[in-house]
Amino acid sequence: MTSFNKIATIIAREYNTRVRKKSFLIMSIVGPILFAGLMVTPAWMAQMEDTEEKLIAVADSSHLFLGEFPESKYIKFEYLPDADIEKYKSNFYNSNYYALVYISHVVASSPNAVHLYSDKSPSLGVQMHISNAIEKRLERDKLKTYGIDENVLQAVKTNISIRSVKLSKSGEEKETNFNLFMAIGYLAGFLIYFTIFFSGSQVMRGVIEEKTNRIIEVIISSVKPFELMMGKILGVGLVALTQFALWIGLTIGIYYTVIPVLMPDVAKMTQPQQVQVDTFMETGSSLQTQAPTEEMNTEISDMLGALSGVNFGAIIISFIIFFFGGYFLYAAMFAAIGSAVDSEADTQQFMLPVTLPMIIAIIAMVNVIQNPESPLAFWLSMIPFTSPVVMMARVPFGIPYSQVILSAVILIITFVLVTWMAAKIYRTGILMYGKKSSWKEIWKWLTYNN
Repeated sequence: MTSFNKIATIIAREYNTRVRKKSFLIMSIVGPILFAGLMVTPAWMAQMEDTEEKLIAVADSSHLFLGEFPESKYIKFEYLPDADIEKYKSNFYNSNYYALVYISHVVASSPNAVHLYSDKSPSLGVQMHISNAIEKRLERDKLKTYGIDENVLQAVKTNISIRSVKLSKSGEEKETNFNLFMAIGYLAGFLIYFTIFFSGSQVMRGVIEEKTNRIIEVIISSVKPFELMMGKILGVGLVALTQFALWIGLTIGIYYTVIPVLMPDVAKMTQPQQVQVDTFMETGSSLQTQAPTEEMNTEISDMLGALSGVNFGAIIISFIIFFFGGYFLYAAMFAAIGSAVDSEADTQQFMLPVTLPMIIAIIAMVNVIQNPESPLAFWLSMIPFTSPVVMMARVPFGIPYSQVILSAVILIITFVLVTWMAAKIYRTGILMYGKKSSWKEIWKWLTYNN
């Protein structure tokens, strides 16, 4: 049997063994549910409303706010005849008030002149409702004091929305949206980070398990250590890709089939705004209160325009290259660690130097997506131990392809070198039992000539 056939056999064994485990099936189902939940949770929470009717008493010592608090469907106000707050506090538990608002006579000059008493923690919505009403009334009074017309002040207010356009050397213009690119970059970088660590640790645990059970002695009699290591790395990598593909497919399926049935209101809220507008027009509903505002329409238009300018082909190709490159690089190191120890507890001294670069990458990614052209972003995307995460955070921003290619070449060269070194450690360490390994010992294994 050729070396290629042996590696293929090991790949098939690793793949079939792992995809048949209950943990794989459970994660394949739970993962998409969690992802779909993350997509609809904001909309679901947005439609949730506190339907408890709240009657709030107002004791106003300043005599400025009679009738100034706007009432809503669930928030009502009752204005007390005097401001004897001690009397109302002592009788609060015998009343049917949700809360008691006391406004001091120095409210115009002191920011702490308003107190809200309640037997429970008032919601943030109630507090904001009250504070906004007070602030608006005081603002109107101060404008009158300085002789400023409120309508003039409103007229001079100006909102500016900067439209970011990327200009190429050939003069081609592409509209960009920083928030959209930031979200895509963060998601791509985090997926690579999570997959590399999750799959790499599986490689390490598999090596430790086979070594502990002495199965490795039987396997080594038929295949070379390098063939075994590569077969295990490739097999686990294919398992990770399979689960990743299942997550994407099932998440999309749940989002577009299950969510509309179980949560139709949420599904309607997550539809594009133009679709909602068309629906209102068809049903004859009033668009005055339901249609998106002009500002919202502008934001949606900008987002859709930027989405059409995203080079998804470059993102997908880059993701595949840096996923495989990063996974092979770290999986080789994880396999070497697994071969050098007898139990998972012994891996701690070796794990920190291996995992530290990726931890630095995921922390630095927050800064990178805010300034993808910075020197920090550039160098972290060139260092092969951080480039899989950092480069994927930069790619959606349309960085020069030359940087992407250079980073990929450096990553591949480093992967080949690290795999060669890991194979030397693996070849010796896989048959070592009962002896605590150290960095000095591993260095000796690397310098063996045979």
